[in-house]
Amino acid sequence: MRCFRPQVAEPVRHPHDRGRAGYPDKLEALKKAWDEEARANLALPIDDRTASELLTLERPSAEPARERYVYDPDTAPVPEGVAVNIRNRSYKILANVDIRDADAGGVIFAHRSRFGGHALFIKDHKLHYVYNFLGIKPEQKFVSTETLKPGKYTLGMEFTRTGAGSHKESLGTLKLYVNDKVVAQGPMKTQAAKFTLSGDGLCVGYDSGDAVSAEYKTPGTFHGGTIQAVGITVEKASYEDLEMEARRALIAD
Repeated sequence: MRCFRPQVAEPVRHPHDRGRAGYPDKLEALKKAWDEEARANLALPIDDRTASELLTLERPSAEPARERYVYDPDTAPVPEGVAVNIRNRSYKILANVDIRDADAGGVIFAHRSRFGGHALFIKDHKLHYVYNFLGIKPEQKFVSTETLKPGKYTLGMEFTRTGAGSHKESLGTLKLYVNDKVVAQGPMKTQAAKFTLSGDGLCVGYDSGDAVSAEYKTPGTFHGGTIQAVGITVEKASYEDLEMEARRALIAD
């Protein structure tokens, strides 16, 4: 009886394998050429940091570090690179608002876009705060339990960071305020890196680009009242202390 040895197919090789194994001189020449071009075009050293590490890197600034920022309404958008940094920390937003019309509404504060950002606004006579986490639905949305009538208010929110998740996102609790009263609260998470590489900046009184929330359409210009200013703080002072300070400014105005 004859024995037949089964034929075994040779492994499929990538065409480039032949170049690496069969043309060592050419390979070394290509490596040398690549290195020369990389140096000539300032591509070295090669940066192996992750996107998150690059996006969270603080840029050099001539302005001293601070923990309080005040933004005026109806100004040009503030680029994220020089706006207040709320990443990986607790933060508070306070806005002095004078509501003169029962149908007042619109954006009080907005930063970035539908792909990631947050906004404080009035809709249907109620205060809303939305944190849009990477554009993932549903939105993290908080709505006041009471309606806003004409009058002077300090409106705001407070995020208290309590820890980090598996992807280094910040975890914590959100409280929504009308004056010194908590009108909504619940768990919330925030992004570890910047909202986007480019695009919409920080705005007060309107939203300059893609709406942060599906609850309004851009520009969502605030109407039916005036916004004195919006303050954002990343310091450890309690919301109540900052709210009293903002109220004094509103009364003085």
